[in-house]
Amino acid sequence: MSSRIPTSTSVTESAVINAPLSAVWHLIKLQDFHHFWTKLEKSYHVKGTSHETDVVKWTFKDGTVLEVKQEEHSTIDHFISYSVITATPALSYTSVLSTIRCFAVTSGQYEGSTFVQWSGNFSSDADAGVIEDARFKRKEALADLAMAVAKK
Repeated sequence: MSSRIPTSTSVTESAVINAPLSAVWHLIKLQDFHHFWTKLEKSYHVKGTSHETDVVKWTFKDGTVLEVKQEEHSTIDHFISYSVITATPALSYTSVLSTIRCFAVTSGQYEGSTFVQWSGNFSSDADAGVIEDARFKRKEALADLAMAVAKK
């Protein structure tokens, strides 16, 4: 019998950001995440990968280094999907596919704002701690994104 607590292996966080879609979407490029996410020291394209593959290295202020691969990108539907392909230190789970989607809010109290949704789908070996950490980091990054566009 397993002592592991069953948990969902997905997480979705969202925020309404008080800025137009164009201002928010401009920052949603993997190599530019350090412009808004305060936990990142730097983010940049990895040289020497295939010209058909976008790989970006994220170096966090705590020393964690991730290489993320852009899996999908749509300037029409305003979303990107990416996966982690390497991590130092190593991750405790096999894989994660994350997607960030942006939607213009076109009516109501928040008209002119942007609804941003950041999801992650983890492999089945991710435990509850991984999911909660991902939830916290997404909330924090969305708050950072809101602050970054407010400064412009």
